[in-house]
Amino acid sequence: MPHSIPQSNSKDPVDHDSTLPDAPPASLERPGAEDDSRSGSNVVASNANVKLEDLFDEDDDEEFASSGASKEDAPSSSQPPSPPMITPSTMYSDPGVLKIFYQRLFPFRYLFQWLNHSMKPSNDFSHREFALTLQNDAYLRYQSFPTSDLLRKDIIDRNPSRFEIGPVYTTNPRDRKTLRKSSAFRPLAKELVFDIDLTDYDEIRTCCDKANICHKCWSFITMAIKVIDVALRDDFGFQHIMWVYSGRRGAHAWISDKRARNMDDQRRRSIAGYLEVIKGGAQSGKKVNVKRPLHPHLARSLDILKEHFQNDVLVQQNPWAKPEKAERLLQLLPDKTLNDALRKKWEAAPARSSASKWADIDALAKAGASKNLDGKALLEAKQDIVLEYTYPRLDVEVSKKQIHLLKSPFVVHPGTGRVCVPIDTRRVEDFDPLGVPTVTELIHEIDAWGSHHQDADSEGGSKKLQDYEKTRLKPYVDLFRTLVGVLLRAEQGVKRERDDDDPMEF
Repeated sequence: MPHSIPQSNSKDPVDHDSTLPDAPPASLERPGAEDDSRSGSNVVASNANVKLEDLFDEDDDEEFASSGASKEDAPSSSQPPSPPMITPSTMYSDPGVLKIFYQRLFPFRYLFQWLNHSMKPSNDFSHREFALTLQNDAYLRYQSFPTSDLLRKDIIDRNPSRFEIGPVYTTNPRDRKTLRKSSAFRPLAKELVFDIDLTDYDEIRTCCDKANICHKCWSFITMAIKVIDVALRDDFGFQHIMWVYSGRRGAHAWISDKRARNMDDQRRRSIAGYLEVIKGGAQSGKKVNVKRPLHPHLARSLDILKEHFQNDVLVQQNPWAKPEKAERLLQLLPDKTLNDALRKKWEAAPARSSASKWADIDALAKAGASKNLDGKALLEAKQDIVLEYTYPRLDVEVSKKQIHLLKSPFVVHPGTGRVCVPIDTRRVEDFDPLGVPTVTELIHEIDAWGSHHQDADSEGGSKKLQDYEKTRLKPYVDLFRTLVGVLLRAEQGVKRERDDDDPMEF
């Protein structure tokens, strides 16, 4: 039977792509952010001897509920007895839509295993902060949960429009006010994260601006993932890296290696500084100022980016088509005489493409337009230009502190309705942000699957599919499950070895 939900007039007043600010002191919390006593410390003790495998038996998995309502999720007396139909005009952020998504599609079990680093509940999860944004925009900080089941129950009950993940603290975040010394409550660990947003490319992308994206400008995110991912793996030795689509115009990287999670803020700043090349705002001058000879990371990045520069920047973006943009290119070249010759040539051919203008630089230089031209300086200037127009533009503040909160994978973006799904870096160029399913599409796919497989369901015999397996969310959940499995196996090996406390070298 189709799901129905009353239409909502909910709006999207805030920038849902941005990350939340650093944790404020407890005294600055909103009045609505009081501790929830529903999952206290006694729950941990009561579940200490229960194996997580027993809680998540494949043959009786309540995480992805079937079409029949479970007792736990039965509507309360305050809810309407029968749900109205979801229509094409139903808002993505409609509370009814989100509740169905959390009940039937959100992968709580794999999220727990990813954050807990083990099948058995531990402080890595129970001392982890979650921050919930409710439907009325109330913001709940310092939420924590002993188990996946309790996280799932709370999320379904509260039905937040989104939720963020914070660090693991020295104690349960709900108990922080009971400590004698506030300094005893501090972050211990958190994944190293990176945030890339296409709004930071507005000065060089010509196809879209602000929150709008298309396949042309998404190539900037593709370039960024390629460059940052290889640097994290080859230069720092990290292995457990997951890239997640933000739901609209960006991507987040989560590095789950134990060595990364345990880094203090100083080391996080060091890595962020190592990867930061583009500096300065839209009105600043030259944004790339790197030493020569180029660091191996930058030389490798140029090799990765040069083809993207030719095709995705010069051809697709055509960044210097307008005279004022072409003037910006000339400002980045080192020879005034050469610049004058180029300006004269381009003024005579106003429709000249960016690819042709880029080729003109070498053509006029070889023709002797400037007798005092320094060829080495020109080459270095061109390398800097390629980096300025292709190198990742990171929001480095997100990466510098353990306490920074970041949107959870698989939440729904309220502005687009798209799910924040993992990106398969093995096929990063095939990822289509505009093809990521919306929450309403997923619910319709469950219903469509049911209407086409009623006979199979009634006959029984074959293994019953979980609801996500009936939708386009399946490959993303499968990818997440694979990444989590690799992490869990590595964590088991780490626990058998002595942790390496040698300082990292940069």
